[in-house]
Amino acid sequence: MATVLVQEADFDIGAEIAALRAGRTDIGAIVSFTGTVRDLDGGLKAMTLEHYPGMTEAELARIATEAEARWPLQGCRIIHRFGRLLPGDQIVLVITLSAHRQAAFEAADFLMDFLKSKAPFWKKEETEGGAEWVAAKDSDTDALDRWP
Repeated sequence: MATVLVQEADFDIGAEIAALRAGRTDIGAIVSFTGTVRDLDGGLKAMTLEHYPGMTEAELARIATEAEARWPLQGCRIIHRFGRLLPGDQIVLVITLSAHRQAAFEAADFLMDFLKSKAPFWKKEETEGGAEWVAAKDSDTDALDRWP
């Protein structure tokens, strides 16, 4: 069963993986993805992520359940942060476990495509020029077309 956490606090990737696989010997593949706040041109001061508590967790749980229905997963965890984050900070962690690598890779990819384009979070970037809300990129939204 999937675990979904939406939190302000940072996370420890190693501890999260260890907790998911504790006492398990039936897992053949562990795939993890960690997204961080990037500053491509040196102008980003911070990014603030907002969400609607309750609604966001329910939507992330729904998409995690969909991933579990599509692939033979033996574990799934999504952690997504909110609040004010600085360049280099961790934003999101997706971990998928399966007996075989292909299922774990595909499920993690599916989950990230959803998180990048449809997850109910709102981003505001702070730069020297001020603060501005950021929309999902068309390329992120187009990536969902791979998953009928």
